[in-house]
Amino acid sequence: MSNDDWLSHLLQIITITGRLEVRCVYGAPWRIVWDQAAPNEIPYHVIVQGRAIIEDPETRTAQELVSGDIVLLPHGAKHVLHDGSGQKPIRTHECVAPAGWTLSENDGKGEQLDLMCGRFFIEPPHDRLIRNYLPANLVTRARNGLGEDGTGSASNELASLVKLMRTESAGDRAGGRAVLNALSSVLFALVMRAASEGDSTQEGLLALAGHPRLAPAIAAMFADPTRAWKLPDLADLCGMSRATFMRHFQERLGRSALDLLTDLRMSLAANELKKPAISTEAVAETVGYQSVSAFRRVFAERMGMTPADWRRLAHNGGQSGVAQNP
Repeated sequence: MSNDDWLSHLLQIITITGRLEVRCVYGAPWRIVWDQAAPNEIPYHVIVQGRAIIEDPETRTAQELVSGDIVLLPHGAKHVLHDGSGQKPIRTHECVAPAGWTLSENDGKGEQLDLMCGRFFIEPPHDRLIRNYLPANLVTRARNGLGEDGTGSASNELASLVKLMRTESAGDRAGGRAVLNALSSVLFALVMRAASEGDSTQEGLLALAGHPRLAPAIAAMFADPTRAWKLPDLADLCGMSRATFMRHFQERLGRSALDLLTDLRMSLAANELKKPAISTEAVAETVGYQSVSAFRRVFAERMGMTPADWRRLAHNGGQSGVAQNP
């Protein structure tokens, strides 16, 4: 793995699995309401064919999605998908496919929609990284074709992946559920890649990763988060003064470089604390702390519990109940 591959380093720290849950085949008018997801869940929607409006009832904002668009909601916010007509939706009928997902259809004769819906599951406590460093609503578009160098870009690869998911969900072949779940996990990585390669992300980790001058600092922190990084070191990697680096980083991320570095270390520590043979002192040293008391204090501040409490909860299989600080 290249040290510049921040995304692979991130996906080594956090464990993400995916699951296709519903395929919607509708004719307008139609409407779907999605409640707030659990803290460790990220809903996703893939517009295979047709168009849809995604609306946030809290902010009262709406965005049009068209064929090939993929939307992730990293904060799990409540949202509504509809056809935009404002008419009363036609009643739907559902059946469970052999692969385990639900087929939802209606008898609408209006504009046709083919929509795949699912969710990603993030092993606690790593969902806090997602909430803190990804936007609330992440939309990317899958496009067919080749890039300028003759190879497929991330959006091209997404188009191929969506086509394969559609094929799998349309059939009844052995291993269909396992294949669809595996493809859902790949979908997360490709959406992240496509978003970081694009120029539309205005804030968050993806904006940093896609910024040519700030990307070296991101790559370095993800490749070696336990190193005793100082702000001048990171600024030098980016060819900036310390003050300029801090300003650009804060503007793009909304948090400081040291905030991100600390959160990466605490996520690594959470993984290490699951290992019963490793002491808290050894974990502290592994993630870059010479003082175990300082490590305990920072872990409690970031995770909402002491290392000992987290270790106990993890061993009892109760991670889903972790109370975390934002």
